[in-house]
Amino acid sequence: MSSMANKENYISLQPVAKKLCFYQRISVIVVTIFALTILLFLFLSDYLHKQKHIESRHLTNQQMAQNVVNTGDIFTDGVLNKKKLTNVLNTLQLANPYTHFYLLDVDGNIVVDVSDKAESLTDAIDITTIQDYVNSDFMSPLVATDPKGRTNDFIFTAAPYFQANDLAGYLFVVKENTMDESLFYSLKNSNAFLSAFTLAFFGLIFLFALMLGLFKALTSPLRQLTNDMIAFKEAGHKREQAKMSAQVWCADSRSEVDKLGCAFNELTHQINKQFDALDHSIQQRKELLADLSHDLRTPLASMQGYMETLQMNGDALSDEERERFISICMRNMTNLKQLIDQIFELAYLDGGQVKITKEPCLLGEFLYDIVDKFKMAAKAHGVSIVVTPDKANYLVNTDLGKLERVLSNLLDNAIRHTEKNGTIKLLVSEEESGFITISIEDNGIGIAKHELENIFTPRYQASNSQSTNGKNVGLGLAISKKLTSLLGSDLTVQSETGKGTTFRFSLPN
Repeated sequence: MSSMANKENYISLQPVAKKLCFYQRISVIVVTIFALTILLFLFLSDYLHKQKHIESRHLTNQQMAQNVVNTGDIFTDGVLNKKKLTNVLNTLQLANPYTHFYLLDVDGNIVVDVSDKAESLTDAIDITTIQDYVNSDFMSPLVATDPKGRTNDFIFTAAPYFQANDLAGYLFVVKENTMDESLFYSLKNSNAFLSAFTLAFFGLIFLFALMLGLFKALTSPLRQLTNDMIAFKEAGHKREQAKMSAQVWCADSRSEVDKLGCAFNELTHQINKQFDALDHSIQQRKELLADLSHDLRTPLASMQGYMETLQMNGDALSDEERERFISICMRNMTNLKQLIDQIFELAYLDGGQVKITKEPCLLGEFLYDIVDKFKMAAKAHGVSIVVTPDKANYLVNTDLGKLERVLSNLLDNAIRHTEKNGTIKLLVSEEESGFITISIEDNGIGIAKHELENIFTPRYQASNSQSTNGKNVGLGLAISKKLTSLLGSDLTVQSETGKGTTFRFSLPN
């Protein structure tokens, strides 16, 4: 049941804690600690004062008892005179009304009782306790049973007395622990104490106010940062729309809050960049989808028209016309298949579904195989393809299928944009870093400088791009860019209008 009650109390305190800000929580904790510290200090002060008072009274009573038994006025011919002793003790009790005296023999029996009129409940005191005390250093107050039945809170002392050098008994002294031994009772009417207490009280109030102000100043940047975070969230994580403060966070500061503020600013800028990139990507996808829809519709519409003509007027067409119509349909189907293959390839690359399987390969032989594949197309365009150096005997570790796809796209692009009698070079060189750089260089029509930054964007075609009757729709370079990235490289381009274009990337040796 107690655990359930504690759990309920904890749950009930949670809403209160949530309503307090960080500064308020710190303030409550500091005030609570100060209050507990002051209470503990007062308690310890009062306790130590009482203990000091008890020890001083004990020492005073011990000295008084020793002086009584050592004085010669209570002895007659070396024998203790009980009447004289009673007179001396009565005189001392008048001066010390809360002090009671008992004369004991060696066995602890009460011989003389000089105390209040209360009836004694016992005729003897435990002599073992008294003997232990007398044989000790007399520094600790004695704890024994009071003959009047009072509590052990009283201060007990004892002193031995002798007759003819023989132990005759003990003087047992009891001192009541009265109210005037309290620190507050003894000081409550003291003007000095009241003045000191008032000064300490206002001093503590001033100290509290000073500390609260200090904590407010220390937590102010954190509170400002929290408000900025809330504003950033409420603005839909759009920094330009958020009503954030003009707080300047110092990155070089040793303050953790400043470092946190700098990290938050960098985070918001990065989030905004990602949002902008995402919006741009979404817009590009929309445009790409619209363009591809048009590119897909064109060959389909062409094929549909020729197929309907063949279906409706097939008998009226000559064999040459039917052959030409079928040839056009086949060409459109080929273009359509190539376009669909490129769309799927680009989608797989964007989705991260393409796996890379690297293997060692002699680069020279591989390049000549690629060149052989494009000899017919290059010859048809009247351009030549050369590999430099002739023997590129470099061993590379890469995915051969992806590398062939990149080189095929780049060579096809170079052939289409190189004029008759032009030259396309496959340049291979080894860098100091150990990478092998492959360059595809042509002396074709080139690309305008302001168009280079968009050349790898899907569906983008330069203003001087050569028409291929729908065969190429601007996806080849985008695919090549993504493939080289998967191969651990970066495809770059340099071009000048009228002088040619160079695409370059590197492979590990």
